[in-house]
Amino acid sequence: MRFDIMTVFPDLVETVLGESIMGRAQKNGFIEVHAHNIRDYTTNKHRKTDDTPYGGGAGMLMTPQPIYDCFKAVEAQIPEENSRRVIYMSPRGRVLNHTIAEELSSYDNLILLCGHYEGVDQRILDLIVDEEISIGDYVLTGGEIPACILVDCVSRLKEGVLAAEECYENESIASGLLEYPQYTRPPVFMGLEVPEILLSGDHAKVDAWRLAEAKELTRKMRPDLYAAYMEAHPEPPPKPKRTRRKKEAVDEKEAVDEPS
Repeated sequence: MRFDIMTVFPDLVETVLGESIMGRAQKNGFIEVHAHNIRDYTTNKHRKTDDTPYGGGAGMLMTPQPIYDCFKAVEAQIPEENSRRVIYMSPRGRVLNHTIAEELSSYDNLILLCGHYEGVDQRILDLIVDEEISIGDYVLTGGEIPACILVDCVSRLKEGVLAAEECYENESIASGLLEYPQYTRPPVFMGLEVPEILLSGDHAKVDAWRLAEAKELTRKMRPDLYAAYMEAHPEPPPKPKRTRRKKEAVDEKEAVDEPS
C-alpha cells in the first residue's frame, strides 16, 4: 500500500514514520510512504504557500496553486489502475475510528493533504479532495501529526506490517472491547502480584479470565463500547435451577415406574 503525504513539513512526516514498526514496514516493502514538499511547487521566488484570506480574519490561508500542482505531480506517479482516495486532514471530517481504518486499508493508494495556518483554499477541497477526516474534536497547528496517525492506524491492518493477525484482532477497540490487563516478569513488583490464573498454564481459563476482565474494564471506562458489544454478543440466559422438590418428584416418579 502506498501513502503520499502533501505537506510543507516533509521532514516531520519522514521522521515520525521512519521509526519503529512503520520504518521496518517500509524497509521490508509492505508499505510505501512518500512525503511531498508543497513548497517545491510554488511559482514565487520566496516559495510562499500562504496568503491573507478574502473577507479578512486572523491568520493566513494556504493558496491553491502549489497544492494543486503538487497533487498533479503525485497523481502522475501512481498507476492509473490503482484504487486511491484523496483525504484532507481536517477537524470538519469524519472522526477516524477502526471501522474507517479498515475501509481505507482496502485502497491501493491514500493521498493525504496536510493543512497549516488557517487551512487551505476551499477550491482545493472542491477540485481534488474525496473526503475530510479528523482524529478528534480538537484543533492542532497542522495536519502532519494527524496524517501520521492515519498512516500508522491503516498500515498496521496490512499483511506483513505486524507479526501476526492476532496482534491487531484482539487489541483494544478492534475486538469491540478494551484490552484486558497484561503482566510480565517479575511475578511480584512493589508488593503487587501477577494474577495467579496467568501463571496456571491453563489456556482455556486464561482466555476466560481475559474476556471477563476486558468486559468489566469496558463496562467501567467505555459504557458506549460495552453496550454495542453486548448487543452484538448477547449472553444466553442462565439455565433455570431445578429445585430440590422437583428433583424429589422426579425420583419418586422413577421409583413408581420401575417394574416390581
